[in-house]
Parts: sequence; structure tokens; C-alpha cells
Amino acid sequence: MPRNNYFQFKQFWIIQERSAMKVGMDGVLLGAWADPSGAERILDIGTGTGLIALMMAQKNNRAQIDAIEVDQEAFSEAALNCQQSSWTDRIRLELCSLQEFAEGTAQKYDLIVSNPPFFTNGIKAPLESRAQARHSDSLPLDVLISGATGMLSEKGRIALVLPIETLPEIENLAQSNGLFISRLCRVKPNPPKPVFRILIELTNSECVIQESELMIEFEKHHDYTPEYRELTKDFYLKF
Repeated sequence: MPRNNYFQFKQFWIIQERSAMKVGMDGVLLGAWADPSGAERILDIGTGTGLIALMMAQKNNRAQIDAIEVDQEAFSEAALNCQQSSWTDRIRLELCSLQEFAEGTAQKYDLIVSNPPFFTNGIKAPLESRAQARHSDSLPLDVLISGATGMLSEKGRIALVLPIETLPEIENLAQSNGLFISRLCRVKPNPPKPVFRILIELTNSECVIQESELMIEFEKHHDYTPEYRELTKDFYLKF
């Protein structure tokens, strides 16, 4: 996906001149896959440019959406992107960490979404803000899950996009926090390559797991599968 200073979707624009992490496939996948139907309160943890918060607002025309971001530059652009959207009255942004937000709110959420930082190995990106956005030491997965669990409503759900390698860890964290996997989608980039992402939904009610697999492209670059087109057609201009 090109890293331009802006990205146009069907119903909103994303300005991303200063944000460390630009619009990417992970965020679009989660926003398109997460199910906000019936939710009255939604929380987006680490909103970045505001992409997933805006996608939730487009998909649910009634929910009040809170979005938190720890990076000042990203927060400023998320605020701009939400202000110029059709849903500015339903999205509230706060500049703070998850820990600060959880300590200061008694609000319970029907859906919590997050595209968290998940690079735990290798050399960090040279810019501090980009390193913070990419590396999970800025928001460890156990902190994310425990913090989100404490803010769930009675029938609340958590939806995440993560590397496939984190599946055993997320299964353990779900169990230790009294959560259950309700939906799990394994994502492949194309036929020759292995699964590289998971889209996962956790709930605090015991349930039967709905499992699926999504392939993004056929072997030719930009030759997108019908399933990926169907999933993202309400957002991408080209679909």
C-alpha cells in the first residue's frame, strides 16, 4: 500500500503527513473485519491516524466511539481526520496511554478494537515515534488484554489484528483473563505464502469459535481475491 501523505476511502479521508505509522493493510483488515453491530460504546486503543475509529463509525451509525493515542503527532492528525469526517459528533479522542485511560474511566465498552504494536525483535526504527508505534514494548500484549478486559461490558468483545506467531500467547492471555475466542480468521497474503496475520475476537462469554481463512491476493500482485474485495468493498475506492 503506498505511503502517501493522505489516503482517500469511499466515505472519509486520512491525512497522514506526520503520523509515524501510515494507513496499512493491517488496520484496514481489522476495521473491515471487526463487527460493531449492536455496540453502543466502542473504544479504539492506539488509534494512530484515526483509521479504525472512522471505519467503526461508518459501519455503526449510532455508536459513540472513544479513541486513545499516546503519540502527539498521530493524535493531532487523528483529531483532524475525525473533525473533517461525517461523524465528528460521535468520536472522542484522548491523548494518553491505555494505562492512564483505564485508570481514569468507569466507562464500559461493547467493542474494543486495536491494531497494536507487535514487533518484538530486530532493530528498532530510527525515529522514536515510529519505533514506539512498531514495537510491542510500548504496549505489551498482556497489558493490552488485561486493560481491555477490565473495560468490557457484560457482553463486550475485543477485536485485534496480530501476527500468526502470537496465537499461542493470545490463547493463554484469553484464558488467564477469563476470555474466550469467538472468531478467528487466519490471513494469507497469497497462495504460495503461509498465514502471516490473525484477526481475532475475544469475548467474556463461553462460545463456539467461528474459524475462517482469508487470502488477500492471487499469485499476481494486486490481483485481489473475491473474498478480500467483498470484505473491504465499503472502504476502498478501487473496489
